[in-house]
Amino acid sequence: MSLINKEISDFSAQAYQNGEFRTVTKQDVLGKWSLFFFYPADFTFVCPTELEDLQNKYAEFKAAGCEVYSVSTDTHFVHKAWHDHSERISKITYPMLADPTHALSRDFEVYIEENGLAERGSFIVNPEGKIVVYEVNAGNVGRNADELLRRLQASQFVAEHGDQVCPAKWQPGAETLKPSLDLVGML
Repeated sequence: MSLINKEISDFSAQAYQNGEFRTVTKQDVLGKWSLFFFYPADFTFVCPTELEDLQNKYAEFKAAGCEVYSVSTDTHFVHKAWHDHSERISKITYPMLADPTHALSRDFEVYIEENGLAERGSFIVNPEGKIVVYEVNAGNVGRNADELLRRLQASQFVAEHGDQVCPAKWQPGAETLKPSLDLVGML
């Protein structure tokens, strides 16, 4: 079953961000775009490369009005320890959400029951709290922050210009398509 247009459930999660612990709830998500970036675990191998890649694009996500939330089933204490001991992770300034009860992982349907870990799932959530883009990768395949940013920008464009769609590899400023009877069979 597709998760497109599924409204995320109410939640309350502890986060580590910029040297502090704080609580993040669904109320913090509503009213702006969000990227929920699930990963298996702290102190692993592919995960730090992905989280660093996201940090390198974080200013662009923020400029687009989107908050990034990395999420694993670790606690916020483990996130702090990882932040304190990893050169790559020490750069991170976006919220690192803790999901030790697996509530978020289950809600986004990325929880691996037999491992107690989350799959590599990326979810773009619109300001109404609904999932508009998602992708789940095998644990041994890292993701690309450039492509996630492009998908966010395309989702925002389509939300603003409902009569237009973004073709493959669309980038901001590029031509879009306006579906019509005239286009059927012409592309």
